Amino acid sequence: MPPAFSGVEKTRIRKVLLDAGHRLFTTQGLRKTSLEDIVAPAGIAKSSFYLFFDSKEALYLELMMARMSAVKKKVIDGALLAEPSTREGLRRFLHASIDELATDPLYGRLMTHPDELEAVARKLDLSRLTAEPDNPATALTTFIGQRQSSGDLIPAEPAVITGVLQAVLLLPMHAARLSDPRRYPEILDLLIDIVAAGLTRREGTN
Repeated sequence: MPPAFSGVEKTRIRKVLLDAGHRLFTTQGLRKTSLEDIVAPAGIAKSSFYLFFDSKEALYLELMMARMSAVKKKVIDGALLAEPSTREGLRRFLHASIDELATDPLYGRLMTHPDELEAVARKLDLSRLTAEPDNPATALTTFIGQRQSSGDLIPAEPAVITGVLQAVLLLPMHAARLSDPRRYPEILDLLIDIVAAGLTRREGTN
């Protein structure tokens, strides 16, 4: 039977588990991370892990939720919605998102290893994630719907528009495969300009 922990001990152990999970998930991934790896820094048995999280996938989701507000503030509030122009908002959103994926190990991992999020989805009900008001994906969907209603975005299926934006975010993963990788920054800037212009209505058109 797992031991009883005091409130102070629970707080400390939970933080250690979160820190260990973040380090391990971002360096070796969800599948290669075992419960033994996660609990070792906390000095607890595997059975005690379940006093804090239902599974390692639940720990993974908790880490995502913890970063969600900060990510939304940067890519949605500080970029997508910071400009009245829909086109400029999309440009800033794409640049901010690429920067976030490059500097945030957990979200960068999700982009390069989508199978890990799928593994979480298979084991957990992600309604908590999709219903979270600070979810950047939810905010982006809302933005697309509003800007289509106002005529600022082309009348394509919202999922298609989202997919086009996601396709741009995949470019950094393949930068080394470009014909001239040294021109990657220029290629990225031009691609973002082209996509933002292609998704938005030109001024003076209906």
